[in-house]
Amino acid sequence: MPGIDESLLEAMRLPGARGALVVDWISGLALGAVGEAPGDDPEATAAETAELARLALESGTLAPGGAAVPAAPVAPASSALSAAATPSDEEPPVEDLILTTADAYHLLRFVVTPFDSTVFLYLWLDRRDGNLALARIRLAEMADRLVLG
Repeated sequence: MPGIDESLLEAMRLPGARGALVVDWISGLALGAVGEAPGDDPEATAAETAELARLALESGTLAPGGAAVPAAPVAPASSALSAAATPSDEEPPVEDLILTTADAYHLLRFVVTPFDSTVFLYLWLDRRDGNLALARIRLAEMADRLVLG
């Protein structure tokens, strides 16, 4: 089972990959980074994408059944996503996010772990050279195999 560095290197082998991060969406910190980052600042990218992740996970509109999730600041980091989990406690309320710009795709894939699901994989993909469908499938596979620790 690959760790953070191996997963990031695997993400960079995708066609059109420009950069990849593993981000803690509670703190906004990058746990690992490889390649480029928008604005040449991986820490700013991590913080800004973590904001998107929090908004998606806390959205009552996007949650299964429309149930809002408590805001992250009032929930301990170890229980933030478990509070956001579906009744089966196996899947997050949001699997991934895709943001499309004129020249790129930005993919966020949430990683489910048995202890603390506060991490996502981020991929910056060139729109001309990348394959969005393939990238989404491979990020899901990577998220399932990722070992944190």
